[in-house]
Amino acid sequence: MFDRDLWREIFQSINMNRTRSLLSGITVAFAILLFTLLFGVTNGLGNTFEEAFADDAQNSITIWSGQTTKAYKGLQAGRQIQFKNEDYNFIKEEFGKDIEFITSRVMKNVTASYKNEKNSYTIRAIHPDNQFVEQNKVQSGRYINQRDLNELNKIIVIGRLVEDDLFIKEDAVGKYLNLNGIQYKVVGVYNDPGGDDEERIIYMPITTSQQVYGNNEFIDMMYMTYNPRMDYNKAISFGNIMTKKLKDRFTVAKSDQRAVRVNNNAEDAKGVNQLLGGLNAIILIVGLGTLIAGIVGISNMMIFIVKERTKEIGIRKALGASPRSIVSIILLESILITTLAGFFGLLLGRGILEIVGPGLDKYFITDPSVSKSLVISATIILIAAGAIAGYLPAKKASRIKPIVALRND
Repeated sequence: MFDRDLWREIFQSINMNRTRSLLSGITVAFAILLFTLLFGVTNGLGNTFEEAFADDAQNSITIWSGQTTKAYKGLQAGRQIQFKNEDYNFIKEEFGKDIEFITSRVMKNVTASYKNEKNSYTIRAIHPDNQFVEQNKVQSGRYINQRDLNELNKIIVIGRLVEDDLFIKEDAVGKYLNLNGIQYKVVGVYNDPGGDDEERIIYMPITTSQQVYGNNEFIDMMYMTYNPRMDYNKAISFGNIMTKKLKDRFTVAKSDQRAVRVNNNAEDAKGVNQLLGGLNAIILIVGLGTLIAGIVGISNMMIFIVKERTKEIGIRKALGASPRSIVSIILLESILITTLAGFFGLLLGRGILEIVGPGLDKYFITDPSVSKSLVISATIILIAAGAIAGYLPAKKASRIKPIVALRND
């Protein structure tokens, strides 16, 4: 039940001791402010790394071919390594259980036109698994399937922005798009978390591309995701073994870094995870240190407050106040100050992050923010610490005899 007289006394006490109340509030607000800023910056760094991997699957491996740079086993340097369909099949058969999805790719630049609209785009001729490796999401229609590859269908799947560029307000699915003078039926439109560039790509079955643009089995690169049950060390080992076998297959020196190039995201992800883990540990230690400093500060302040009010407590007892009412006044005053100050620190911290956040991109801090639940939990800890710190001396003071309290200097 709301006790109006009790709260009037609390506000009168705060008003009479404004400096003391202000210092108590600043201690709590500053602790919550630092806590919010530290965790906000950490989350911003984490967001930057997440964005860097948003384009592709985190467990992806990319394989390119190039020219040899070293003579090896009687073969001269400068030899061009050309992947073919048989190399794609070799990897699938040799490492099938270690591969989640895999696709070959052939790239080609084309001019696409529909009615009066025309623009230049990149074609990627792929296998159906590309959808999952590239993290394409079908927006309308469907994606390329195995039947399209088997039947060499002249169909394409276009990015969302290709549809916006060429079809304006029309639905592209079911329409025919002219690519360098050849008509292809649009069977689907996709979007991609990688952004604008990834949504201006046109996909077609790799077998169709090989027949139409060269009548051969050449492929430009291979793209896959390793089994997600692998940890980083196993995934890195898998990538190294695959590299060695491909170099052996093409008679390339082990130290030749350009003839067969393999980029394994596990190596980058492992480094990033270690960096974020170390950073989180540092921030956690600093955050806890800040909270502990706040707890010590508010505790000292509460002990001082009770000491300062000993004579007042004696007067209240002499006038008939019960020990329980005395403890209640001190505790509620402490909780009120801590709650208001903690909320102010939270608002200030989030406000600073909102204002300076957009300008921190150049420091690799993207969208710095902190969850309300985390900051509210920290505030509750401070409130509890302040209440406990105030309760013990308040309880002790409430037991003092009025005559003793009134003699206190």
